[in-house]
Amino acid sequence: MFTGIIEHLGRISSVETVGGDRRMRFEAPGYLKGSGLGDSIAVNGVCLTATDFSDDHFHADLSGETCNLTTAGAWKAGQTVNLERALTPAKPLGGHLVSGHVDGIGKLISRHEEARSWRMLFEAPADLARYIARKGSICIDGISLTVNEVEGSRFGVNIIPHTLAHTTLGGLAAGDAVNLEVDQIARYLERLLAARNEA
Repeated sequence: MFTGIIEHLGRISSVETVGGDRRMRFEAPGYLKGSGLGDSIAVNGVCLTATDFSDDHFHADLSGETCNLTTAGAWKAGQTVNLERALTPAKPLGGHLVSGHVDGIGKLISRHEEARSWRMLFEAPADLARYIARKGSICIDGISLTVNEVEGSRFGVNIIPHTLAHTTLGGLAAGDAVNLEVDQIARYLERLLAARNEA
């Protein structure tokens, strides 16, 4: 589990194909101390397992399914990524509960300045739109955000200067793809209501 509060900006230093899957090396100098082999690390919202480790970098294997269902299939060497280590009992839950299991790929429709912040409009896949609610939580590229407004499959968020400076959101342009993870409570609620209706 994760919180959606980005801890560090890392960089992809290599991408290679191994047996049909992909293996990537992520650089994060000074960030990985205290972490270890087999730890879960969210990279742009995708939960990955560290398969090779040092204080400054880790490797992860990405299956074909992960590459097909997330933006990881388009990741390239030199790209900056959002990093968060798994939640521990001592870690504050400053965002919301995030699994690191991406639900789908959305895209940025537009962005504009509003005072010192940026307003961003995203579009979600139609099958995910029903889980997105005004003032609810959404995870975009691993970042926990509050939904400001919803219209159909499009939703808006407000990005404060701190988030722009410490995540990859500041580098997004209209048309860019992003990983989306909807609020888990919405998914569980839908399942509970469906089960009650079936009964």
